[in-house]
Amino acid sequence: MTAETDAPDPTSSLLAFLGTEVERMRTEQGFSQEALASDAHTSQSMISKVEAGKRVPSLDLVKDLDLALKTGGHFARLYPLVIKYAYPSWFLPFIELEREAASMRVFESQIIPGLLQTEGYARAMLTAVRPDNLEDLVAARLSRQEVFDRDTPPRTWFVMDEQVLRRPIGGPDVWREQLEHLLKAGQAPRTVIQVVPRKVLAHPGLAGPFTVLGFEEGPDVLYVDGFSQGRTALDTAEVAAGGHAYDLLRVAALSHEESADLIGDYMEGHRS
Repeated sequence: MTAETDAPDPTSSLLAFLGTEVERMRTEQGFSQEALASDAHTSQSMISKVEAGKRVPSLDLVKDLDLALKTGGHFARLYPLVIKYAYPSWFLPFIELEREAASMRVFESQIIPGLLQTEGYARAMLTAVRPDNLEDLVAARLSRQEVFDRDTPPRTWFVMDEQVLRRPIGGPDVWREQLEHLLKAGQAPRTVIQVVPRKVLAHPGLAGPFTVLGFEEGPDVLYVDGFSQGRTALDTAEVAAGGHAYDLLRVAALSHEESADLIGDYMEGHRS
């Protein structure tokens, strides 16, 4: 169980304001976090994180909170503003697609994929760009990982260039925790993690990171990351080219087991 946490400064961001509003109305009505979680069809841990401004709630959750606390739609009206400032506008369509995807094929060349990042790693990485809304960005990054909490999580395949493992972002303690998390994530039956070794000098991922999302119904979608913003592609030929590139990356990469061994070597300091 996650301990009930002190509310954040409500003036620091809209996400923090939403969290303090949930905490205020909950306590005014005599709900514990556990009781509210039960009525809102979520967990006490999630209520704690929302109140602390550490998670961006889903639209379904804010609607359930409105019903449980009888707010007259207060949180649902706040939600569009919270989302607008938690995620860049160009990224929102991808977030919605990611939440519905049945499968994900993700390639990263420089950093640990967002869906696999620990809080410490995400914070250290995002701090480097000196954003004004660091806490919101960290919360938004971690909120994406809730796709793994679905009753049937998506099948996920992550391929990373070994260069990712040669960049210990956050320092020794954060980096070790991150690599331990990678190894644990790779043990999930619906997740595969592979590393393209540095001896492979040329491969289809040199152009940059990308993701191919698959769905129970409808065509695949390609997302191509970029410096200032990413791009979601629906063109059949471009999506097919992304899928082909991913197949070639999987061939170039070490096996799932060999990749885990390599990650373990970096965690124990046997590689640099």
